[in-house]
Amino acid sequence: MLLTTTAISVDAAHAAAAAAPRMDPLHHFQVVKYIQMAPFGLDVSISNSVVWMWISLAAVFFFFRYAFRRPEMVPGRMQSVAEAGYLFIRGIVDENIGPSGKPFFPMVFTLFFFVLFCNWTGLIPGSFTATSQLIVTATLALGIFFLSIFLGFYKHGLKFLGFFVPSGLPVLLLPLMVPIEIISFLARPVSLSVRLFANMTAGHTVLGVLFFFAATLPWIGSWLPFGFSVVFTAVEIFIGFIQAYIFTILTCVYINDSLHLHH
Repeated sequence: MLLTTTAISVDAAHAAAAAAPRMDPLHHFQVVKYIQMAPFGLDVSISNSVVWMWISLAAVFFFFRYAFRRPEMVPGRMQSVAEAGYLFIRGIVDENIGPSGKPFFPMVFTLFFFVLFCNWTGLIPGSFTATSQLIVTATLALGIFFLSIFLGFYKHGLKFLGFFVPSGLPVLLLPLMVPIEIISFLARPVSLSVRLFANMTAGHTVLGVLFFFAATLPWIGSWLPFGFSVVFTAVEIFIGFIQAYIFTILTCVYINDSLHLHH
C-alpha cells in the first residue's frame, strides 16, 4: 500500500512538472523557418531572423524618411535626431579614416544603423534579435574583413604584405613576430563577430530569465524581478548602442589600416 501511494505521488509530481511552464531563456533565440527554400541545395529560407532584419532595415528607412520629409533650417525633434546621427557617424569616419574615408561613409552609416536597430528591435516582446545569431554577425564581420584585404592589395599591391612586418623590427625577430601579426589579423573577424553576438545573447538571456520570474512568481514576489527587468531593459538599450558603436569604430580602424598600412 505504501509503495503504491509513493508511486502515485511520484507520477503526480511528474505530471505537475510537465504541466508547469517550462523555463527556457534561449527560446527567444530559436530560428524558425517560415518559408523553406533551397534552390540548387542552397538554403535561402525565410526565417524569423530574416524577417526581423527586414523589419530593422525598414525601421531605419522610414525613420530617416520621416525625419527629412520636410527639412527645415530650424529642425524639429526628429530632424535634429537624424542630423545628430549623421554627424555622429561622419565624425567617426573622419576621425578614424580621415579624408580618404569619404567614399566609405554610406557603407559605415548603413552598417551602424542596421546593427543598432537589430539590437533595439530585439527588445520588443515577441521579436527576434538578429544580431544574437553568430551567422549574422560573422557574415558582417567577414564582409568587412575581406573588404579590408581587397582595399589593401588594390591600393598597395604586394606592399600590403608589409603590414605584417612591424616597422623597426630586427631581422632575427621576423620568424617570431610575422606569424603573430598574421594570427592577430586573421582573428579580427572572430573578435568582431563574437563580441556583438555574445553581448546580445547574454543580455537578452538575462532579460528572458527576469521576465520569466516576473510572470510566474506570486504577485508579491514578482515585483522585484519586474523592477530589475525594467532597469535592465534600459541598460540593454545602452549596450545595444555601445555594441553598434564599437562595431562601427573597428570597421573604420580596419579600413584605415588597409588604406594607410597602420598597425
